[in-house]
Amino acid sequence: MSEKATSGKDGAQLNASGRRSSTTPSNGIENRCLIALIVYIALLLDNVLLTVIVPILPDYLASLEKFQVDSYHLENGTSPSAPIIHQMSYRNEEQAQLQYMTKHPIPGKSMVNFSLLDLTTTTMSTTSRPVGNKVTTDTTPTTTASNIKLKSNFNSHNNNHNSIGLASENGSIGLLLAMKALVQLIFNPIVGNVSSKCGYRLPIVVGTCFLLLSSLVFAVGESFCTLLVARAIQGVGSACIGVCGMSLVAQHYPEEERRSKIMGIILGSIALGVLIGYPFGGILYDLVGKSAPFIILSTIIFLSLGLQLLTMDLSVQPEVMAVKMETKWRPLLECKMILAIVVAIWLSTSTMAILEPCLPIWLIQYLKPNKWQLGTVFIPDSLGYFMGTNFFGGIAYRYGQVKISCICLLLVGIASTLIPSATTIAQLLLPHFALGLGIGVIDAALVPLLATFVDATLAQEEGGEASNSMSSYGTVYAIQQTSVSLAYCLAPLIGGELAQSFGFAWLMRIVGMLNIIYGPILVYLYQKYDPKALREHQNAILMQASGSGTRYRQLYNSMDLE
Repeated sequence: MSEKATSGKDGAQLNASGRRSSTTPSNGIENRCLIALIVYIALLLDNVLLTVIVPILPDYLASLEKFQVDSYHLENGTSPSAPIIHQMSYRNEEQAQLQYMTKHPIPGKSMVNFSLLDLTTTTMSTTSRPVGNKVTTDTTPTTTASNIKLKSNFNSHNNNHNSIGLASENGSIGLLLAMKALVQLIFNPIVGNVSSKCGYRLPIVVGTCFLLLSSLVFAVGESFCTLLVARAIQGVGSACIGVCGMSLVAQHYPEEERRSKIMGIILGSIALGVLIGYPFGGILYDLVGKSAPFIILSTIIFLSLGLQLLTMDLSVQPEVMAVKMETKWRPLLECKMILAIVVAIWLSTSTMAILEPCLPIWLIQYLKPNKWQLGTVFIPDSLGYFMGTNFFGGIAYRYGQVKISCICLLLVGIASTLIPSATTIAQLLLPHFALGLGIGVIDAALVPLLATFVDATLAQEEGGEASNSMSSYGTVYAIQQTSVSLAYCLAPLIGGELAQSFGFAWLMRIVGMLNIIYGPILVYLYQKYDPKALREHQNAILMQASGSGTRYRQLYNSMDLE
């Protein structure tokens, strides 16, 4: 009898955990729409700060280098016999000297700027001609072009005394822009652990403070090391906002359909921030100077911080205080479906991360685009990602999030294989839009599903404690953000080497095939290891063991006997 009572109690706990998706946590007078708005603004500002520096860096670092060279000659009291003026000019119809600059304006996390610089070195040659009894010295510029097209051709120009360290400048830009992803990769698990102890609101405020500090350091920084520190500070803030922002939204929207729609809209702030940041930084830098965009952005971040402090309760929430002070890494990492979703997000994100450094070289080598074409080639990706996240979250939930993700992995794979087949820039528009759309829908479908699987996994693990799953959202989103940061750290490096080994076209075809193959694998894993189905099955077994499943049969037998 005691065993039946225990089984009945377990079944009741599982029933309670299954019904908790229709109830919201007690969060005082906080408006959950306001919470969603705060997270949206925080992610938007994070991605504006991510991209606003991209158009500023090349010219600003070149000016810093010129200033350092001039200071060196001034301190030593020397001047070069043939002054060298380095001009970075864009390609057009009349000029053969070029600088190609492109950016990756999509699901932001990391921004790696890739430049192919053609140095125009102008040396001042001195000639003498007699004028009467005097000798007049004329200084006329002569121009020699050192055309650096590919990395493999770079070594042949190293002995040219008129060339500057373009490789070191490109390396400096790449290191500075990749620093955010590296720091965020380290801090994502740390933030996941901290959020299980202090909740999600306080780390969001701390992360916004780091964004404010980073923007101010960018505004006043006048050296490469200072800018590197500012980028690292932003990585810490991005980890806090990325992990705890999505966790807080998942906590306030326990209804799965509503959660899927709201999270999709919030993810759209990533693409919107990228689209705003690049022209915002470029125009203000050209009109006013380096500090102007960062001062304006600092003001907006400060206002956002004030909104957070005025509206959010920063005390430790009851759902955090009620659980043990420990994280739930083990059961979440052992859940095969959570790992399958993380791999799907990593694979789709890696497709864009590989495309980022390799596409500009391939375009210059084969399609020879104009400067404005190369600068806008990634815009369809951002537009597609924005549409996918904003409009397909609810649709994905209605028709099956995993099934829709499988279709979008197929779309990403087909778009990846079509990109190398383009013969004009116009033919790239549709594959790029499809690629961004596929990645956006995948994120809008699978990121909310992670919170659902956390509920199901921990309910099955610990008997349906709702507060446990709410305090573990930070853990699962730390895992998800770590996979994204890992994609943007490793994929460009590995993709660049593989593109040199067997070509850009075959690299994109291989990546596309991996996406196509993984879609059915994801559906198979979902059908076999769905935590919700496993929980319902266990619930049915416990209810049957408690005797609830035989009541109708007992009543039927008693009536038959009568």
